[in-house]
Order: sequence, then structure tokens, then C-alpha cells
Amino acid sequence: MEELLTTMEGELFGVWFLIGAALVFWMQAGFAMVEAGFTRAKNTGNILMKNLMDFCIGTVVFILIGFGLLLGEDLAGFIGKPGFDIFTAYESFDWSNFVFNLVFCATTATIVSGAMAERTKFLSYCVYSAVISALIYPIEAHWIWGGGWLAQIGFHDFAGSCAIHMVGGISALIGAKLLGPRIGKFVKDKDGKVEKVNAFPGHNLAIGCLGCFILWLGWYGFNGAACTSLDQLASVFVTTTIAPAIATVVCMIFTWIKFGKPDISMCLNASLAGLVAITAPCDVTDAFGAIIIGAVAGLLVVFGVWLLDYKLHIDDPVGAVAVHCLNGIWGTIAVGLFATTSAPDNDSVVGLFYGGGFTQLGIQLLGFVSVAAWTALTIAITFIIIRAIFGLRVTEEEEIIGLDSTEHGLPSAYAGFSIMDISNTMMMDVNENTSLGSDAYEEASEAKKAAAVPVVHPVVSDTGINKVVIIAKASRFDALKKAMNDLGVTGMTMTQVMGCGIQKGAGEKYRGVEMDATLLPKIKVEVVVSKIPVESVIESAKKALYTGHIGDGKIFVYPVEKVVKIRTGEEGFDALQDVE
Repeated sequence: MEELLTTMEGELFGVWFLIGAALVFWMQAGFAMVEAGFTRAKNTGNILMKNLMDFCIGTVVFILIGFGLLLGEDLAGFIGKPGFDIFTAYESFDWSNFVFNLVFCATTATIVSGAMAERTKFLSYCVYSAVISALIYPIEAHWIWGGGWLAQIGFHDFAGSCAIHMVGGISALIGAKLLGPRIGKFVKDKDGKVEKVNAFPGHNLAIGCLGCFILWLGWYGFNGAACTSLDQLASVFVTTTIAPAIATVVCMIFTWIKFGKPDISMCLNASLAGLVAITAPCDVTDAFGAIIIGAVAGLLVVFGVWLLDYKLHIDDPVGAVAVHCLNGIWGTIAVGLFATTSAPDNDSVVGLFYGGGFTQLGIQLLGFVSVAAWTALTIAITFIIIRAIFGLRVTEEEEIIGLDSTEHGLPSAYAGFSIMDISNTMMMDVNENTSLGSDAYEEASEAKKAAAVPVVHPVVSDTGINKVVIIAKASRFDALKKAMNDLGVTGMTMTQVMGCGIQKGAGEKYRGVEMDATLLPKIKVEVVVSKIPVESVIESAKKALYTGHIGDGKIFVYPVEKVVKIRTGEEGFDALQDVE
């Protein structure tokens, strides 16, 4: 009877193992929603495609080489022996372990996507995603879970704070650094020193929040799938619940005090940070340990976002480095501090604060340094080679237009919806919050000039007479009027209008970076020209309006099809009335 119960328990946990794998696969949807929600609408389709291809490309290369390197016969503690048992010995193949490790592998690759979002070439993304899934992750994961040298010395990472999240976070950090920031993220002075950080609010925090809850749900499989007893599984569920909850509360309080209001997106990041931090020690710590681990994670994620924005000047749109890299490191080290034998099925891993001395902590630090060095070296080489062959970054024109259109031929991921992007260029004509990085018209590229002051319908009339309508900030009217006068345009109509934009000094903050509210007074200037070339009017207006920001102005050209000449005034002034 006892043997039967043991067999049934083994079968039951075998089923749970596969259910856990399915939950981890479902986390791909969570990553897609978080990344899409935290970025701009014009790149949503590109982000969805990347998260889909993470798993699909990862599956292909994991079949070919990744699985063998991870769980093949150990070779000198460094790699597993590659093989093709999935083809040559399918009847005895370890199907469960293949699926389980595959979904974890895909998670590592998708972490990088968020930090490099909105400006990475899709082809280059596919290549480095494949390299991570084929080589970088399987080899270091073999050290930890495949019987490699770290496993042999007692390194403990139950579900992947180090093997998955830190590796993905370090890759994201290096990738974002090599790629450079999004256009307008950092405003520099003439000496090249960053003097302002601009906020790019996510276009859909509802989707971002949904993604956060999907990830939290999936994390119960992420952390719990490898449990081998009911007590251990229940304890893992407890610690996996406590840490993110505490992290979120601490983050809310801290941002409330620091920024004046609780920051929504930062709290969503904090939930994920707490989950990342508890992933390595979830099976060996207790409730008190989970509370401390979560509290530190809640503060660490805010520090990480600030560090990248204001000190390192690395643009990470979704906070991937703060969440996964810093908290992956913290979770790895936390094993050596908070592991306790009071946790079910743990009788060997004991941390410093529970009487275990520095032994386990030293092992954890050695593992962290080794895996970090391997990851940094291999991913840097990968990015440098990709940059040399394919290029990493899209052109500035493609970035300004949006990757949905330029990389995938998709006009919008929201067909049928009216989108107003208050952070950049999607459907909003006026926006002074996003710098193009060059405030001198002569130094700006054609793409930057076109983004700052777009020209609509630049068609010259057959009659030689055209009406030019210019929308601009009120502060630029004098410069515009002078430019028109210098051209010889002396007749113009000016109307005051209101437009969408960002007003400096509102004081609200998004992720600790100041952002501003919308409606601003604008001017509409209309001129009719015949002898003066329309191209000269357009060029002079663009030069007068340009300040190096998207939304400096907009120019419309309308051909005048029919003209009626009216004689007015004693001095014989000729006015033109157009009939359209």
C-alpha cells in the first residue's frame, strides 16, 4: 500500500511538473503585455512579434543544441554533451524535462526584449534571441542544474534568480548600452552632458497591469513546479506570495514619499522585482526571510530605475534591468543570508542569519560572479558581431515613425481605435516633451527636421498660387513672422488655437521622471503665395520653428485652384481670394 501511495504521489507531482511548465509558458503572454503596455503604441505590433518569436525560435535551437548542452552527459563540469536523442531515441526521451527547461529558456531571452524595445532591428533581435537560447543560457544553466561545477560545490538557485533573471538582466543592460537611448530620452548640453531626462509614459498601463498579474500567476509554476512534496510546494507558494506583496507595498510607500504620489508603473515593476528576488531562495527561506527579501526588492527596483536614468544614462523602457538584473543578483545572494532548515525538505542549505556562517554565502557570491562574467562576455561578443554584420539599431526615421510600420508593414496594432500618444509621435501633432537630440537646425538630419515640423500635402498648384497653413507654438510667432518678412511675405493671417502638447513645470512624475500635461495655446498662420516659391516658405518656416523637439510645428500646403482678383484701396493694393 505504501509503495502504491508513493507511486501515485510521484505520478501526481509529475503531472504538476508539466502543469507548472504550462504556467511558465503562459508567462510569455505576461511579458508581452508588460512590455507593450510600458512602451508606445506605434511599436506594439513589433513587441508582440518579438515575444512570440522568442519562444518559437528558442524551441528550434533548443531542439538542435540547447537541450543537450543543458542536460546532456556532463563534460568536465562545464557543458552537457550535445545529442539528438529526441530524434534517435524518442521512445525513451525525457519529454517532461525537455518541455520544462524549454519554457525557462524562452523566459531568459524575452527579458532582454524590454530593455532594447522601440529601436532594435527585428532581424538582429531574432539572431541574439537564438544565441541566448542555444548557447548562453544552456551552458550556465548546466553549471547550476545539469550537474555542472556550481551544482557540485553546493550552489543553490531553486528556480532561476541567477540562471534566468540575472542572465537576462545583464544581457539587457549590455544590449541597451550598446544600442543607445531612444531619440529624445536624454537632453544634452553643447558639451554632450546630459542635463535632462525625459519621461516616455507607457501607452496602456491597463495592459501592463494585466501582464503583471499574468506573470504573478505564472510564477507559482515558475517557482513551484520542481517541488517534490506537498509541504515544500505549499511553503514555496507562501514565500512566492509574501515577497512580491511586501515589495509592492514598500515601493508604493517609498514613491509616495519621494515623488509626492504613489507611482503605478513602478509598483508594477516592484511586484515583479519581489518575484525575481524570491525565485532562488523560495524553497529554503521562511516567511520572515521572504518579508526582508521582498522589502529590499521594493527599494532596489526604484534605485535601479534611477541609476539607469540619472547616472548611467541607459534607456530601459520597461525597467528590465532594475527588475531582473539587480533583483536576480539580490535573490542569489539572499540564499546565503536567509536559508533555513525550518523550510520543508531543506536540511543542508543554511544562510548566515540562521547560523550557517559564511560558507553558503561565499558559494552564492562565487556563483553570481561566475555566471555574470560568462554572460557579460558572451552577450557582448554576440551584440558586437550582430552590430557589425546586420546592425543593431533601426534608422532614426524608422524609430520616429514606429517599428510596427517600418519593420512589419503594420499601420497600427490598434486598427479601429483612435490613438493619442502623449509621449511622442504616433497620432499627436504637438508634443514638446520629446527632444530629438539636436536643437540646431543646421545640424539636424532630414529625419529630425521632418519629425519636428512635418509637412502635409506638399503639392504645388498648377495656377502657381498656394496657401500655406502653419501650426506652431505661440512663442515662435515672432521668429516665424520675421522669417516670412525676410522672404517677402508681408500678408498673413494669424489665429490663436489650442493643441495637444506637454507643458513644462506641471511637476507630475512618471517612474521618478518629470512629465507634463497636455493642452497648450498654439497659433495658426495662413499665407497665400504666388511669386515666392512654396519650397522657400516651407524651409524658412521649418527653420524658424525648429527647436529640436517633436511637435515644434506642422505645415500644410493647399493648392489654390481658382483665383478671383479684387481691386481694393486707393493705393491699388491687390488682394487674392482663393476659392477651394
